[in-house]
Amino acid sequence: MTILILAALAFCGITTFLHLTSVIVAIVRCRPPQPLAAAGDAPPVTIVRPVCGVDNFVEDTLASTFGLDYPDYEIIFCVAQARDPIVPLVQQLIAAHPHVPTRLLVGDDRVNGNPKLNNCVKGWNAAANEWIVIADSNVLMPPDYLQRLIAAWEPGTGLICAPPIGARPANAWAALECAFLNTYQARWQYFSDCIGNGFAQGKTMLWRRGDLESAGGIRALGSELAEDAAATKVVRALGLEVHLVDAPFAQPLGRRGLSEVWRRQTRWARLRHASFPRLFYPEILSGALPPILALAFAAIALGWPIATSLGLFAALWYGAEVALAEAAEWDRPALYAVSGALRDLLLPAVWLYGLFGTEFVWRGNEMSILDDEPLLTDGH
Repeated sequence: MTILILAALAFCGITTFLHLTSVIVAIVRCRPPQPLAAAGDAPPVTIVRPVCGVDNFVEDTLASTFGLDYPDYEIIFCVAQARDPIVPLVQQLIAAHPHVPTRLLVGDDRVNGNPKLNNCVKGWNAAANEWIVIADSNVLMPPDYLQRLIAAWEPGTGLICAPPIGARPANAWAALECAFLNTYQARWQYFSDCIGNGFAQGKTMLWRRGDLESAGGIRALGSELAEDAAATKVVRALGLEVHLVDAPFAQPLGRRGLSEVWRRQTRWARLRHASFPRLFYPEILSGALPPILALAFAAIALGWPIATSLGLFAALWYGAEVALAEAAEWDRPALYAVSGALRDLLLPAVWLYGLFGTEFVWRGNEMSILDDEPLLTDGH
């Protein structure tokens, strides 16, 4: 029994140490920077934004593309079908900003079963510049968006990315999504980046065209169902590294339903399992639940007061997450720790769903990690 107690306490101590270390790393990397001015020799950049359907705050996020404080950039919006309901809004924004070179390209180039990648191919091929950013339609771009991406580029870099940061949550389920995106997933991504193990994130990707073209062009990202997983492997195969930009960019959420949060998290879990299984398996030990159970076992065995022991642990664990949200100036809904606790209760279920399942739904497309084609599409 003594060995089991010591093992439980050691496990709790190690996981708590890693948790606090990752929080410190994220605080350092995610503090809001001073606005960054564009350099006089700033290279021209093409921004490719795939669009599909009308999301919450989509007018704000797409309009932010036109408000960048950058001397030379073009925008290419990509849509798969002309009848998509987002098309009129994109056309209105283009008409309202004639000073920014912008095009809307319509069509679908079949690379694999990833509708987003298929939608981006024409934009990549039409880009006029060596530096190309592929950015999801729900990313809110600050005025110095491009400067910050380019400033993160250093020798040996093959790709700069940014994880999504949930913002403007309008209900409890959106607050839960913030707890998943911000103080859990973004935190661990920055920790991984800090130890030299950066992973691509498809929300924002800054490429140097020549690098990707040397690997076969944008169609090389069709080697995996998730284009960011393929991007990670392509960049590493080139002997280059993926890095994250400091102070990542917001994704406004608005109202969310629990089913939306669940579908997104389980989709990502299944894709991670398919692309990086050895890194996926230890995820079952992430979150507060495993160390809490270990601490509860040790407290019972040692006669410690359970409520006090677990209460102090939860205060330390979630207090650190709140400190990160405060330091990064991320939206922190009331009772953030409650959202974090609910997230940690869901993490084992998300992990099991990712481990044993193969199918998921993305924007109306039923897809499978075992196949590179959609099983059923609704036109998106």
